[in-house]
Amino acid sequence: MDMSAARDARGTKERLVVIGGDAAGMSAASQARRLRGPDELEIVAFERGHFTSFSACGIPYWVGGDVGERDLLIARTPEEHRARDIDLRMRTEVTEIDVAAGRVRARDVDSGTESWTSYDKLVIATGARPVRPDMPGADAPGVHGVQTLDDGQALLDSLARARGRRAVVIGAGYIGVEMAESLIKRGYEVTVVNRGREPMSTLDPDMGRLVHRAMSGLGITMVDDVEVTKVLTGDDGRVRAVATADAEYPADVVVLGIGVRPETALARAAGLPLGTRGGLLTDRAMRVRGHENIWAGGDCVEVLDLVSGQLRHVPLGTHANKHGQIIGTNAAGGYATFPGVVGTAVSKVCDLEIARTGLREKDARRVGLKFETVTIESTSRAGYYPGASPMTVKMIAERRTGRLLGVQIVGREGAAKRVDIAAVALTAGLTVEQMTALDLGYAPPFSPVWDPVLVAARKAAAKVRASMA
Repeated sequence: MDMSAARDARGTKERLVVIGGDAAGMSAASQARRLRGPDELEIVAFERGHFTSFSACGIPYWVGGDVGERDLLIARTPEEHRARDIDLRMRTEVTEIDVAAGRVRARDVDSGTESWTSYDKLVIATGARPVRPDMPGADAPGVHGVQTLDDGQALLDSLARARGRRAVVIGAGYIGVEMAESLIKRGYEVTVVNRGREPMSTLDPDMGRLVHRAMSGLGITMVDDVEVTKVLTGDDGRVRAVATADAEYPADVVVLGIGVRPETALARAAGLPLGTRGGLLTDRAMRVRGHENIWAGGDCVEVLDLVSGQLRHVPLGTHANKHGQIIGTNAAGGYATFPGVVGTAVSKVCDLEIARTGLREKDARRVGLKFETVTIESTSRAGYYPGASPMTVKMIAERRTGRLLGVQIVGREGAAKRVDIAAVALTAGLTVEQMTALDLGYAPPFSPVWDPVLVAARKAAAKVRASMA
């Protein structure tokens, strides 16, 4: 059936099809429904898993016991979406997009039954998938990626079945670090094997070293600058250890914390445009380039970095929800745009808070920027006020112009969210000199007279001025 015939069969009503039932997909569906009623717009959404609108970012805290139960991570259930006249089809995987005919083929995961559904407008929100290293044993029982609630439940089930209390985390990015802490809380002996020089490659190595120190202080064994070559299994087929070129590390469970890649196999097969990192390419309205009635958002797209001017893959729920709002508005006939990101992220290792925004030193070098860096030590509160804790702030500014390029912060309570000051400054294109005049809140329980971010800005401004002498 061609698109015109399908439309004629429905009269004047349009059909919006959404692939993916998490943040971007269901935000788009919900926003479109707010703007256009069911008499004008039919919305059909497909989700291959068991859950919708959940917080993937909360999974490590559920695994670690900070969040008491799985359902607390679910913002809206399938029944709640259906009550808003969204035809949500769970456990249904879209296996093909026929762009020319304006239709998608979907398969019922449980029965295997397949059927075609036509669309007037299409939203692709297929998310991302955990990176599984191409090595022997990577798919063995007991090896877990952590991206969905199904993944989290599978990991908890595996922990319950494990014969011992030894865990290996492969990778030391956000997920790796957070999962290492969660497993420590579960009473496991944890080894983190990381191919980088320091954990948290989203930081410069000198700041990552502070995270290394904190993780070691928790009793986590850190093995840096090595690569896992294979996962070893026992007679029962389950994981028993991971191996590097020089050593083996016993494991009753393995968690993959290597990162994620855009889930764009469907889009690739349909001939839709992908970027160098494998994410879908869109315009500022989140419309897939070259396709008037197809939008994409969330972890399956690449977005503009406002600082470097280049495209990046930034898989974060904050962006996915914004993408969904913008897509839903546009698909319903309105107008909205997504300007880009500055790369802000926060995390923690127990009471150590970790934050970054903008460019690292190597990012700035890669795009040909000349820069100055400063690193300062300060405190979260006035030094004389009870509970003041140390904080390290690193700031990167463009040489001569003084434009802020990036900030990294590592410290205790009150450290991480200070990065939001820098995120706003980056979005506004402020110089470090301009930042020194920011009218920030002050009282001894909250900050020294000079906030740590402004102390770094003052030093960076002085260094920029010196570079112009």
